[in-house]
Amino acid sequence: MAIVAGVDFGTLNVRVSIVASDRGRLGSATAEYPLFRKKEDPDHATQRHADHMTALAAATKDALKAAGVEGERVEALAIDTTGSSVIPLGEGLEPLDDYYLWCDHRAKHEAALITETAHAAGLEAIEWCGGVYSSEWGFSKLLHWLRHNPGQRGRMITAMEHCDYIAAVLCGITDPAAAPRSICAMGHKWMWNAALGGLPPEEFLVRVDPLLAGVRAKLNGRYENSRALAGRLTPEWAGRLGLKAGIPIPVGAFDAHWDAIGAGIGEGDVVNVVGTSTCIMAIAKQTALIPGVCGVVNGSIHPDYAGIEAGLSATGDIFDAVARRAGSSVASLSQGLESFRAGQTGLLRLSWDNGDRTVLVNPELGGVTLGWNLTQTAQDELFAAIEGTAFHKRIVFERMAEHGVPLERVINGGGIPQKNETLNRVYANVFNKPVLVPESEVTSLGSAIFAFLACGAFETVEQAQRALCPKFRTVAPDPREAAVYEQLFPLYKRLYFALGRPNSEAAAIGGVLPALRRIAAEVRRG
Repeated sequence: MAIVAGVDFGTLNVRVSIVASDRGRLGSATAEYPLFRKKEDPDHATQRHADHMTALAAATKDALKAAGVEGERVEALAIDTTGSSVIPLGEGLEPLDDYYLWCDHRAKHEAALITETAHAAGLEAIEWCGGVYSSEWGFSKLLHWLRHNPGQRGRMITAMEHCDYIAAVLCGITDPAAAPRSICAMGHKWMWNAALGGLPPEEFLVRVDPLLAGVRAKLNGRYENSRALAGRLTPEWAGRLGLKAGIPIPVGAFDAHWDAIGAGIGEGDVVNVVGTSTCIMAIAKQTALIPGVCGVVNGSIHPDYAGIEAGLSATGDIFDAVARRAGSSVASLSQGLESFRAGQTGLLRLSWDNGDRTVLVNPELGGVTLGWNLTQTAQDELFAAIEGTAFHKRIVFERMAEHGVPLERVINGGGIPQKNETLNRVYANVFNKPVLVPESEVTSLGSAIFAFLACGAFETVEQAQRALCPKFRTVAPDPREAAVYEQLFPLYKRLYFALGRPNSEAAAIGGVLPALRRIAAEVRRG
């Protein structure tokens, strides 16, 4: 029996799980850290590296205690994080600033410039990340920082993704040339592509903005998938975490990618990692370019497959916002939603409250709710928000299927499906196919699987998945509910592209409100 620690850095907390190769999760713990937002700038979202490390130490010690395991018995540690969460670094890989968190959208103008320049230059790499560069991704965030921190520019020797930087810190790496670079992070968010020579060429970056001169060379390091080791835990950090020095730490990845592994993803599956936002993950042996997705990257989710990522920029955050505006909580507003029926509210809600990640890749959009009357409630809006996120996912599924990605099973991973059965039911009905829900939480289980590979406890991802991934329960669609959604989805799809694309035909939305009222009346009449 081997014991490892799997670590998952989410948007608001870090979870550490102590996992045994023959018994699964023995115990876990979480620790929170602040997310810094500004009311005067809703695009601002940052976090401090020191807060992350303090939380990691606390959660690791608490997880060991919960598991009843001595730190000396832990044989490996693996870490996933949010992304793109970017930090500029100075000499000795010391932070020059806070992380630009994944949900920081201040770089939307830089992202638009990168997209425009890439198409004008015929840069092939832009097509492999969906054809549109995002404000959530690395180069746009780094360029925004360079533009707004002139006094710090000269001190920056490199910038790193959270998953890579934390591995470097724990392994005592202070030379960027020796630092790990996850191809998961760099492929999906920085246009790195081995077949195209790695990162975009210097002349392209300078054409975007002269401030990017020399940045390509500064983003050096070891580009690897998660079969490779980042290094080994230093004595200093072993003491802080309560573990033994020298244990292996593999190259990290993004949280949603490893959550998909923990949910048991295989070829033909699509995994919705539903939390504050949603990442939609799939893997395929062979696939083509897919416009509007967050990238097709060989080895990014599973080392032996092409990883495909898409998603929604807000999901749980939308539910929380609906409840907050009503002076309530999601738990309170959810009481009674189990009796709601498809289309009964008369509302249709577009889930753009934090912009559109896929397939429009447009951070300038905002949430839209149509069909209000004088009697509808916040609870109606919450149900419509759940329906809206399901419709949005169906848009993404259709785009993937159009471009040859096999989608045979839908798995609802992440934290929300574990506690929101209404969401699982609505998703099954909107997709009109069974939704599989893991019987237990999978967060940090993917990290544990890669930790087991690092210490040799399992030889393949699939072997570890068979031993550790939870079984599924099935939420089947209701034919009557699915039939209502077959009427609503074309309306959503029409609005999605009509409102979401610049210069679209306004006439495309003219019949939506009457149709919403007709469907709601039909549902109420039974």
